[in-house]
Amino acid sequence: MSVSKTFKDENVYWCDTSGRAPTSSLVNDGFACDVAIVGGGFTGLRAAIELAEAGVDVAVFEGGELGEGASGRSGGQVNPMLTIGKPVDVMRAIGRGYFERLAETALNSADELFGTLKKYDIKCRQRQKGWVRANHSAVAGKEARLNAKAWNRFGAGLEVLGSGADVAEMTGAQGYHSAVHCLSGGAIHPLRLVYGLADVAMAKGAKVFTKAKVSSLESRNDQSTLTVNGHKIRAKFVVLATNAYADNLLTGLKRSFLPLTPIQMATGKLTEQQIKGILPRNHTISDTRRLIMYARREPKNRIVFGGMGYRTPWGTVGGFQWMQQDVARIFPSLKLANWQFKWGGRIAVTDDRLPHLHEAGNGVIAGLGYNGRGVAMSMVMGRVLAQRVLGAKPLDLPFPITTVKPITFQRTQMLGSAVAMGWMRFKDMQEMKKGA
Repeated sequence: MSVSKTFKDENVYWCDTSGRAPTSSLVNDGFACDVAIVGGGFTGLRAAIELAEAGVDVAVFEGGELGEGASGRSGGQVNPMLTIGKPVDVMRAIGRGYFERLAETALNSADELFGTLKKYDIKCRQRQKGWVRANHSAVAGKEARLNAKAWNRFGAGLEVLGSGADVAEMTGAQGYHSAVHCLSGGAIHPLRLVYGLADVAMAKGAKVFTKAKVSSLESRNDQSTLTVNGHKIRAKFVVLATNAYADNLLTGLKRSFLPLTPIQMATGKLTEQQIKGILPRNHTISDTRRLIMYARREPKNRIVFGGMGYRTPWGTVGGFQWMQQDVARIFPSLKLANWQFKWGGRIAVTDDRLPHLHEAGNGVIAGLGYNGRGVAMSMVMGRVLAQRVLGAKPLDLPFPITTVKPITFQRTQMLGSAVAMGWMRFKDMQEMKKGA
């Protein structure tokens, strides 16, 4: 991935509270390895651990600092559900066989993540206190109840909060119609998780390189050569774990998703009066609007609040003004809060709203497209990518292996994102006012 300035210099709350970064290496010479992983976030590092445990000689190449991409910028919410509401729609998209495996994998993804943290003794402020998805209107509430009932047939364990008063009592959030409570959801400190995964990977023998920009990839006869900071790295397999920060290493990959821009803010220390009643039981929360919000409570009386922003033609991030208006409506006591940190990232949204697993031949494989469920699903994808490299059969995987397909009119959609978000915001507000 390309970087414009030092990650630590940006106004990211997680950087301010992450503790030490692992001691990584710089690429100073060429060498050969069994597997080269491009991308040092959740996906790449989870794959590296799995491969290193199997005795594979694996090297991870991160173009910036560890966590500088989506992983270290995320909201850190561990949400185990797919973004597609109806099980039948997932089944139509990938077929019954893959649906059963993917449904089980997705519904267990939060438990898998927290189990991984326990297995490797990774400390990242983890908590599994549940996730509340608030319905912004009566129509959204009716659909959510039906979807919860449908997913519960597959073991989702979702609970319905039937009124706005129930939502307010549990979370402090105002103006919602109802909600669905996912008991297995939770939260982690995303940058601490990146650091913890890197520590484990290196302890098991993986090499982790930072500021290691992969500028080219050539593959032929089951052998790949990567150019990293001018040095030639040879590998039998290449795992592309760049998600929304994909470049042109694999033809078409960069154009196979829409790179959207979630933005977040974090307060300074709040007074007891300001934070009273907001997520008192350490649940996380998001909602069903087109332009969603999501929030969590942090130590020292802080709140992290997120939503969807946009990138301007001159490279800056917009949407914080909307978000501050939003938080004042949902949590009125935060109207005058000091939002000390503000930052943005990038997520990959696929055309079918499902994660994609691609194979390009000659040992090159890629996994991406978490559609806003990246913390839990990226860890799953990392494990699955490693298992495929180790010889797992396609029919044993939760994701179908597909070819890369660029999204039609991707650039046009990207250029119109700010206008589209203005329209979506208007529709959301109308529906919430009407209680539609």
